[in-house]
Amino acid sequence: MIARLTARFTHGGRLALLGLAALVLAGCGRPLPFPTPGQELVVLTHPGPLTYEGGAEGEEASGLEHDLVQLFAAELGVGVRFVVVPRHEIRERLARHEGHLAAGWLTPAPDTQFKYSNPYFTSTDVLVRHEAALPIRNLESLEGQTVVASKGSRQYRALQELQGKIPGLKIEAYPSETPLDLLEALARRQVEIALVDRAILDMGLNFYPMLQPGLEIGTAHPIAWLFPADGNPEVFDRAQSFIAKLIQSPNLTYLRDRYLGHLERLRQMDVVTFINRISALLPKYRAFFKQAQLESEIDWRLLAALSYQESHWDPLNTSPTGVRGMMMLTEETADRLKVSNRLDPEESILAGARYVNLLKSYIPESTPEPDRTWQALAAYNVGPGHFNAARSIAKQVGADPDSWFEMKKVLPLLSRPEYYSRLKSGRARGGEAVVMVENIRMFYDILLRHELPYRPLEDIQEGMGDSGEQKRKASPGGTGLKLSKKEIRPAG
Repeated sequence: MIARLTARFTHGGRLALLGLAALVLAGCGRPLPFPTPGQELVVLTHPGPLTYEGGAEGEEASGLEHDLVQLFAAELGVGVRFVVVPRHEIRERLARHEGHLAAGWLTPAPDTQFKYSNPYFTSTDVLVRHEAALPIRNLESLEGQTVVASKGSRQYRALQELQGKIPGLKIEAYPSETPLDLLEALARRQVEIALVDRAILDMGLNFYPMLQPGLEIGTAHPIAWLFPADGNPEVFDRAQSFIAKLIQSPNLTYLRDRYLGHLERLRQMDVVTFINRISALLPKYRAFFKQAQLESEIDWRLLAALSYQESHWDPLNTSPTGVRGMMMLTEETADRLKVSNRLDPEESILAGARYVNLLKSYIPESTPEPDRTWQALAAYNVGPGHFNAARSIAKQVGADPDSWFEMKKVLPLLSRPEYYSRLKSGRARGGEAVVMVENIRMFYDILLRHELPYRPLEDIQEGMGDSGEQKRKASPGGTGLKLSKKEIRPAG
């Protein structure tokens, strides 16, 4: 029987079967071979906003580490298969050769089982408490305290080292799915003191503004990729070369800005107010935003973030310049979109979504996502004519008009006479458009953490279930937009 089935395989099918067999054998303890075109780079990672999120049911995956690995695979000319596992299992699985490498915001540790790439970021460890608790100002304050860190993390290893130096210090490993889960437990007072990564805390403070950063423990730690010591040497060498070029290219700066660049725009009180209004105001309009998603294919949470930035979800909001409603439409734009009443929240939200798509159609397709969406939102604020003028200025000053990172520097030039005096569109407050978009990005991230995605067919199926309970958890990060595959410039 097996012989008859095998005979039906084409030459390509036999090669695929052999490749699969090689991976199975590798999983039994043999190093994975160097991937060639048509094969995959197998990468171990763990869930988290800086590592890997999304990727299920057609949703595009995201994460700073995810994007870096995609760049590396593109340089090798191969595909990528991410194996997402709990963080504390990464080293054990990599030692069994279940991946070529691990990319999970990892720090080198003193062991001989693994090799580490050159570092491409650094981060620190910081103690965090709820704002209602006394802050930790020195290590002596930890005597007799219990400090929690994520299981398998760099922070947990640091606490193990501190145990011998601080009398009565107790430590616990928190079995979180993502690093933000520990911060949520801290915000709920289920945990009193935690040691966390500074970059993760910067994200978490915008979801949980009641948290209070305290003492930093140790010095800055390098972030690197992890390889089996006896793994394929060519994969390691190519990764080292890739990272060396990456550090010299603008890609690292672009990625840092994409995932971390907007985190310090909002004040703590702004975040507190927004989170309160998610509970108090958003339920009145959630159905309108979801309907707008159906029509526009834009994530309803992004539309809600835009609306909050524009009107704070006040359907009667009116500015001195005459823009009105939930999406703060001008009279001209409302007429163009056939809006009969700008103060009607349903009409305003649907029109605002259509307008965002219209503005995106003006942005060249050479602009990758999510940059294209951020640029469309800037045009929403400053107007498409002014934004197109800013793109022209970008070309004049040697900036990349397809990059939101670079357009953030160019847009403020619209208010300087040496630039706007030569433009038909005249002067504009381009700096305000930058602030608006960065605020929307932050509001959107918060909504991704607190609100579920809208998937109509799934919602119907869940409603028909025994309990009708929502079983999906809101995503703590990712883009959530209807985006094309990210296009990031190759390093080098």
